[in-house]
Amino acid sequence: MKKIFQTAIAILAVSFIFSACSSTQNTQTGGTSAMNVSRGKFVGTWVCNSVSYNGLLPGAVQNVFDQAPPAAFEGSTWKLTNSGNGMYSLTNGQSQTIFWSVYNGSGATQFQFKKIYQGDKAKNVQEGYRLNVGAMTGTNMTLLSPVPVGNGTGYIVYTFTKQ
Repeated sequence: MKKIFQTAIAILAVSFIFSACSSTQNTQTGGTSAMNVSRGKFVGTWVCNSVSYNGLLPGAVQNVFDQAPPAAFEGSTWKLTNSGNGMYSLTNGQSQTIFWSVYNGSGATQFQFKKIYQGDKAKNVQEGYRLNVGAMTGTNMTLLSPVPVGNGTGYIVYTFTKQ
């Protein structure tokens, strides 16, 4: 009886370990839904192909990320490492070191980042930016930056391709 009990405990422990280590897989075709996108999907080098507006007039937003007009981010390159460190470079040569992460909550996934300057530690930086993930596949990503408009919300839409 003692041997059966020990065997049952061992089997339960092994099954628990396997279930805890297995990853959740998305069964949708055509990419990953905006719900619960894993951090690993963002890792790599991304190029912003276009910046467009949804519910906003072009030129309505003069400055994004406290850096430049939205159009200045067209052609920008974003390098995101698995450690959360990263940087983006604009076509005019400006670059910015960032610390990024993924927020899965409130029924949506958001890409968030903090600007890091020399001497800063990410844990000490309190301000940052959060963009909604509109779409995510292995090679394409759409991020939406919400902008309050009257009683509603408009979006600056950034479309990226993975390099």
